[in-house]
Amino acid sequence: MKPIRPVGIVGYGGYVPAYRIKASEIGRMWGNDGCALPIIEKAVAGPDEDMTTIAYEAARYALQRAGIDPHEIGAVFIGSESKPYAVKPSGTIVAEALGIGSQLLAADYEFACKAGTEAFQTCIGLVSSGMAKYAMAIGADTAQGKPADELEYTAASGGAAFVFGLKSDETVAYVEGSCSYTTDTADFWRRAGQPYPAHFGRFTGKPAYFRHVITAARMLMEELGLGPEDFDWAVFHQPNAKFPIKAAKMLGIPTEKLEPGLLVRYIGNTYSGSSPLGLAATLDVARPGDRILMVSYGSGAGSDAFSFIVQDAIEEKRPLAPPIRAFIARKKYVDYASYARFRGKLLR
Repeated sequence: MKPIRPVGIVGYGGYVPAYRIKASEIGRMWGNDGCALPIIEKAVAGPDEDMTTIAYEAARYALQRAGIDPHEIGAVFIGSESKPYAVKPSGTIVAEALGIGSQLLAADYEFACKAGTEAFQTCIGLVSSGMAKYAMAIGADTAQGKPADELEYTAASGGAAFVFGLKSDETVAYVEGSCSYTTDTADFWRRAGQPYPAHFGRFTGKPAYFRHVITAARMLMEELGLGPEDFDWAVFHQPNAKFPIKAAKMLGIPTEKLEPGLLVRYIGNTYSGSSPLGLAATLDVARPGDRILMVSYGSGAGSDAFSFIVQDAIEEKRPLAPPIRAFIARKKYVDYASYARFRGKLLR
């Protein structure tokens, strides 16, 4: 899919909570401290943080880099699976806090971990059609894993925000094209009223994650007439440290082209914030002219694939807000008891 009029990213920003718990600490709690662990540590939302505060922090940094009047933003969409309210939009809360105003289209999106890139697609369409001058897409989560479950080692907190506008000298990267691939594949789900998601374990790999990520990426390359060698960077959804590396190898992309450091190792799987945060971290280091492949994944199941080309404005706008690596370096470790209290795992 190509927008009718070229669309680009005017500003971007990310946020990761300061608290961390080591995967080895979770393993110690459940007697798995001698086993191989999927990541090193993960970010934990503090007792005064939720998805909306994370989304707001990321969004205000995106606005700093965009350098636009907030009232010019005509839409705000937040993708998340950890909304603080079952019935009340989070987009309105964030928009109000940002001072965007009331002449606004706002909504919360759900599609497991690809809800954030779902918002990308809508923003690109609105801006390209002329229905909105600027539109903001946010992917943010404070994901939870059931105690002692495999997901508890990786389910983390964080998010990223992007302001989209028509391609110009002020955009830091423009959208070359996008592609979505969706099927009814139930690898991961949470029924209403249940506090934690359930999953089919290893079923999450081949028929779910890899099928959708690889297919969406190949469809995008075919549509744009590109090959893996044409991309300077690759960003994939990161449920763990192994999957994005394997996906890159399956597509023929050298692993050194993966986004810097594989964030999942140090902040965990931020669900709807995973691939958006990876894109933000890549924009922190990419050079003008670089081409970035980003492919999300959401259980249920589907993937959105994008090709972005970095523009000269990145050099001027990048220093206007903290890089993702600054949030990774700013950390305070907690033990399992504090983590359980912060995340509401203790029943009263």
